[in-house]
Amino acid sequence: MSEMPSRVELCPLTLADQDEFCTLVKVSIELHMPWVQLPATAEEFQAWMRRFADGTNRGYVIRAQETGIAVGVVNINSIIRGRYQGASLGYAAFAPSAGRGYMTEGLTVALQHAFNDLRLHRLEANIQPANRASLALVQRLGFRYEGLSPAYLYIDGAWCDHERWSITAPSPWTPDPSLPEI
Repeated sequence: MSEMPSRVELCPLTLADQDEFCTLVKVSIELHMPWVQLPATAEEFQAWMRRFADGTNRGYVIRAQETGIAVGVVNINSIIRGRYQGASLGYAAFAPSAGRGYMTEGLTVALQHAFNDLRLHRLEANIQPANRASLALVQRLGFRYEGLSPAYLYIDGAWCDHERWSITAPSPWTPDPSLPEI
């Protein structure tokens, strides 16, 4: 059986995405709060983009292939090489396209990129327990529940509990010994 072609593409986030990104963040405030805070101004966006400069964090825009419009964002954060070969995953849909399956497809492409191109072994998603949509998304993608981390991340002025979910690269897979330790 052949796979259905994806309706999305994963594009590296660049400074050229600033205006579209900030506009979509502003119209998505109700969808994102209190789960995530994304940059909504040019200054915030430019500061946020600096975190991707050293390669330990990677930012991507998920775009609808048919229109080229950004439907979401995904970050592969805190990449650790060596024996771990893992990272944490952050993501958010943009309100105008939410609820249409784009994030399921986008994160599927992001997982393939992380495991195949970045040669990571493990990705972890940390989700606030009341964020039902995000919990359903990681479950749909095959993430495993690993437990609750009390006061794990500082969001919207408070230390918030997060459920920890993870997924590992499909077997067989071995790390590339030529990758640098980061």
